[in-house]
Amino acid sequence: MKRYIFSLLFSSVACMAMGQQLFTSSLYDMQGNLHNPAVAGSAKHGIIGATYRSMWGGISGGPQTATVFGSGYLPNVKLGIGGYVYSDVTGPTKRIGLEMAYAYHVPLANDASFSIGLEGRFQQFSFDMTKLQAALGNDPVLGRTDNRFAGDAGLGFAYTSKKFQAGISVSQLLQSKLDFYTGNLTRTEEAKLYRHYYFHSKYDWQADEATVITPNLLMIYLPNSPMEVQGGVRVEHSKVFWWGVAYRARQSWMLSAGLHVKQKFTIGYSFDLYKTPLSIYDKGANANEIILRYDFIK
Repeated sequence: MKRYIFSLLFSSVACMAMGQQLFTSSLYDMQGNLHNPAVAGSAKHGIIGATYRSMWGGISGGPQTATVFGSGYLPNVKLGIGGYVYSDVTGPTKRIGLEMAYAYHVPLANDASFSIGLEGRFQQFSFDMTKLQAALGNDPVLGRTDNRFAGDAGLGFAYTSKKFQAGISVSQLLQSKLDFYTGNLTRTEEAKLYRHYYFHSKYDWQADEATVITPNLLMIYLPNSPMEVQGGVRVEHSKVFWWGVAYRARQSWMLSAGLHVKQKFTIGYSFDLYKTPLSIYDKGANANEIILRYDFIK
């Protein structure tokens, strides 16, 4: 029973975990290279921003994620630079990390480009032993320390034109070890960082002089886990106001809206309404996310 409870709390690094170890976002496509280092610099101008996301509002200890992100482009060397820092807390577990991305852009016809990106990722995984000790006691899986440091790498490719963008990437490519175990039993598995595979795309359709409609798609795959598919559409009016609707398969509906101030400062909000499985047990199964972003456009 102890091992079963522990596996639920420790799912982000346990060897048999079925869920994602890296967080995602309902507004991922507004955060630059969040899922693909090759996207760094694709806007061809500087970007800086921050997000805060709170999930499962009706459940104590629900996930809370905060990020600060930025990217820029060096035209003389055709190099995009980006990165973000993050804090991801779920119950007794916490991850603090830094991601740095570098992308080389190859110019193509009609102002399009093909980019290749590399990322370096460093994170500290920790857990609050006081919250686990009462239920698990001195379980050797907990070890004698409450934190681990790990570094890893990623690779991505992207195609970007004036209206269309698509890319593929992989994070945690090296699958670094995260081992808290201190017992002397023979183990068949060890906790580690698992590879995350991403595919993303979006298309800007100019419906009329004032309206741009942007369908978007995100797919996330981990071996031995169900593929996550998130698709939706965002509608922007006169480069001032935008709203969107999206669906994350088997999980939630997402409604979002925001404003652009002088085409430079953006504030946006997303509300996720979870339909399964949490809503079966708790009416507070939802998520709130806010984003602040500034574009350094002349």
